[in-house]
Amino acid sequence: MQIQTQILTNIQVFEVADSLEKVIQFFKGHAYSHVAVAEKGCYLGVLNEDDLETFEEGKKIEDYRYSLETFFVRKDTNWLDVLETFGRNQANLLPVLGESEDVQGYYSVTDVVSVFIDTPFFNEPGGVLIVEKGIKDYSFSEIVQIVESNNTRFIGGFITDIHNDVVQVTIKIGASNLNEIQQTFRRYNYNIIFGTDDDQFLEDLKQRSDYLDKYLNV
Repeated sequence: MQIQTQILTNIQVFEVADSLEKVIQFFKGHAYSHVAVAEKGCYLGVLNEDDLETFEEGKKIEDYRYSLETFFVRKDTNWLDVLETFGRNQANLLPVLGESEDVQGYYSVTDVVSVFIDTPFFNEPGGVLIVEKGIKDYSFSEIVQIVESNNTRFIGGFITDIHNDVVQVTIKIGASNLNEIQQTFRRYNYNIIFGTDDDQFLEDLKQRSDYLDKYLNV
């Protein structure tokens, strides 16, 4: 998926010699989380809107050089990595750098997510499963094989969380055989975090729990 057409070129890039008053007025007039700072045209980093209260209008950006954060993306950065950079840095605006380390524009999280939502992952009919497994034990090729071995089309998937050496993967599949696919994932030692309401495994657990509860109350 190409997102380069979403690069915004009408948002200001500040020079390190600029006054902080300009930056303060920028943040007051926009809902952006960060803004880029350059020195003689070369990218230095971004100022965080959360630091606004610490800024003194009478000073220059140079006086706060130490507080600059240094994340960015490039024009050829994969769209998934762009989304990851947004999330990892809790940003809604990302500077896009060119080969000369100059800021060529910005990505807005709203624009990138809107492009993502227009992909077949969201638009094609199907079911969504969220599965998890140890980071050393899972593989996308295995996930695809599990889906396709149940005669169901694999539409797409991506990692949505990594925590305590466990990887969580969200996948979109064709709407048929959802219960059978979930059973196959469990046989391959995947945990099902989110599935369909008619998940037979969960239904069986519920029935056994209800039976045990009635037995204990006799």
